[in-house]
Amino acid sequence: MDLAKKDATAVQDNVEEEQTTSRKKTAATAKKKSSTRSASAKKAASDTKREETAKEDSAKENDSAVDDALEDDDDQDMDADDLDDLEDDIDDEDDSDDDDDLDDEDDGDLDDDSADDDDDEDSKPKEIETPKEKGAFVVRDDDDDDNLTPSGNPKRRVIAAGATADPVKDYLKQIGRVSLLNAEQEVDLSERIEAGLYAQHLLDTESDKMDFKRKRELKWAANDGKKAKDHLLEANLRLVVSLAKRYTGRGMLFLDLIQEGNLGLIRAVEKFDWKKGFKFSTYATWWIRQAITRAMADQARTIRVPVHMVEVINKLSRVQRQMLQDLGREPTPDELARELDMPVEKVQEVQKYGREPISLHTPLGEDGDSEFGDLIEDTDAIAPSDAVAFSLLQEQFKQVLETLSPREAGVIKMRYGLEDGQPKTLDDIGRVYGVTRERIRQIESKTMSKLRHPSRSQTLRDFLDQ
Repeated sequence: MDLAKKDATAVQDNVEEEQTTSRKKTAATAKKKSSTRSASAKKAASDTKREETAKEDSAKENDSAVDDALEDDDDQDMDADDLDDLEDDIDDEDDSDDDDDLDDEDDGDLDDDSADDDDDEDSKPKEIETPKEKGAFVVRDDDDDDNLTPSGNPKRRVIAAGATADPVKDYLKQIGRVSLLNAEQEVDLSERIEAGLYAQHLLDTESDKMDFKRKRELKWAANDGKKAKDHLLEANLRLVVSLAKRYTGRGMLFLDLIQEGNLGLIRAVEKFDWKKGFKFSTYATWWIRQAITRAMADQARTIRVPVHMVEVINKLSRVQRQMLQDLGREPTPDELARELDMPVEKVQEVQKYGREPISLHTPLGEDGDSEFGDLIEDTDAIAPSDAVAFSLLQEQFKQVLETLSPREAGVIKMRYGLEDGQPKTLDDIGRVYGVTRERIRQIESKTMSKLRHPSRSQTLRDFLDQ
């Protein structure tokens, strides 16, 4: 019995000793895990600080994520898996240059409380400073209370960086950024444009018969052709400017000439055949000139002249200038007619069409107090002396008619239109008085005999002598 008790006691002591040892090991393991978590957190914070020095934008977001994780660790324990995920995210960010991918990883790995805090911070308006390129416009929307309109909408501030008051200078700066092309580049772009146009034609006509892969290839070729077309256009915009300078001062603004020339350049890009071996600039010059001259014919003149007549006017002007240099004087219409092989009347007519109209409101003099229209005679206006004489004649004739009977005076007034300027026939006057036309003729004849009497006609004859 004693031996059995001793064995039982020994076994119990061994069990207790093993349990104590196991508890110590468990405690040591837990302590080790705790120290590991603490070391991992410190390492994450240290890595975040180094990242802040290397990449400013990425470091700000990393530091915010780690600080949020450490603050949440005071309220609740963070699992070892969460710390491992955070370390992996920070290590991955060292090799990544995309800030958007970094934001997505941080939002997916942080716990719910940290994600809510980040959402609150992201919802606040932030003014992101972007590098301002010269000539660009920066638009900012500020939602803070100091920058709100009375209606509660944010004020929009437009900052012009490098813009000038001269639109021509700004345009020349923009087109000067694209480098010129050599012959090989022009051929390459032309081939791509031709392929793109053909691909677009197939898409428009045979799209229903193609499979998805074929459509995708043709769409890619069409888009590539559009890009090549834009590149060829932008590289030759300076050619349009150089040609438009020759047509300034002819009734159109310089920028309007450039715009019309650009339309001709677009047409040249679409029609250029690179297989013939000519340079693109040589081919495009003709299309640009045609577009500019057609626009001037339609828009430059106050009174539009047909395009074919404008060409004749320009031809006449060239011949006239050449003959002026050769003869040392202005050529006569006969000389111009012989040179142009056209009738003299046609030359005079073309010269008349070529005259530029002048506004009657053109100011004259240094002060500009008078206009050109003030010096032009109105041929339809009545002279003051004639107006006075006519007024006196009306008064004298009225006095003469008062010596007649009312019916005789009425017949004379209606017969000769003395009241409304519209003479009436005998029938019309007869219907007014209810008598026949013959009776009206008799009354008219009798009245005219009375008016020829010297007592009445003498006062009127003085006006006839004038």
